[in-house]
Amino acid sequence: MTNVAEARMLELLRSVFGFDGFRPGQGEVVQAVTEGRDVLAIMPTGGGKSLCFQLPALLRPGLTVVISPLIALMRDQVRALRAAGVNAHALSSGNTEDETAVAWDALNDHSAKLLYIAPERLAGGITAALQRAGASLIAVDEAHCVSQWGHDFRPDYLRIGELRRALNLPLAAFTATADAETRAEIVQKLFAGREPVTFLRGFDRPNIHLAFAAKDGPREQILDFAARRRGQSGIVYAGTRSKTEVLAQAIAATGLPAICYHAGMDPDARRRAEQRFQQDDGLIVVATVAFGMGIDKPDIRYVVHYHVPGDLESYF
Repeated sequence: MTNVAEARMLELLRSVFGFDGFRPGQGEVVQAVTEGRDVLAIMPTGGGKSLCFQLPALLRPGLTVVISPLIALMRDQVRALRAAGVNAHALSSGNTEDETAVAWDALNDHSAKLLYIAPERLAGGITAALQRAGASLIAVDEAHCVSQWGHDFRPDYLRIGELRRALNLPLAAFTATADAETRAEIVQKLFAGREPVTFLRGFDRPNIHLAFAAKDGPREQILDFAARRRGQSGIVYAGTRSKTEVLAQAIAATGLPAICYHAGMDPDARRRAEQRFQQDDGLIVVATVAFGMGIDKPDIRYVVHYHVPGDLESYF
């Protein structure tokens, strides 16, 4: 990378994202993606994966298409990018009609720099529209969803390989969780077996403490846990939509601010929940896995699992 290109990268890192330097391992991933190389990056939650495709999107010409499975996470990242002056948009079922219209206008006039789409959008014949919009890079968040070995398999992720071949673009895939079998399947399904440049980072987070307790009156255990942390923001994960609603009501009845979040909610209700999560101090969100952990909220102090996840990979 030339000195001019490196200076431009660091200038955008400061002016748009507010960082004076990269976190360990970020810089070389950003450089590889910016250069248009096929990349697979396994980096821990909180390790700055999203920056590794957002910054290259600003350094490269054309549109970067970001495929993400979580509406809440898409909306959070688009909101943050737009607040920083980046022309970013999303096309998802969580959009209002106005948001969708603005996104299509930005695609049609080639002003959009990032477009977030759910994998289900790929079934709707969007390939030609992305080509017309000047797509130059595909970024895949939560890339483990392509693997049938994984706990989060999403069949529509299998269409990403077709999109890549049709557009003939470089692809950068990111995930926080991928064992050897999952990594091999990502390479096969997304990169057609052609080895990408792979970055494998450790997942240890020294600032996170793990604790486990046997279930013994779990509702009361949750209520007691939350009461002892009054004023702290947290997430309680439950395995069913109905349980998120019941638990949120029970926590709220004790005087603590609590809301539920799941994929079956009305889009307006989900948007209100996302907005409250961003703005309210000390709020507890009781959610299914539809509420992604990649959401950027600096004051989260705990995550509790009401139901035991199906396996260690799901828990991680």
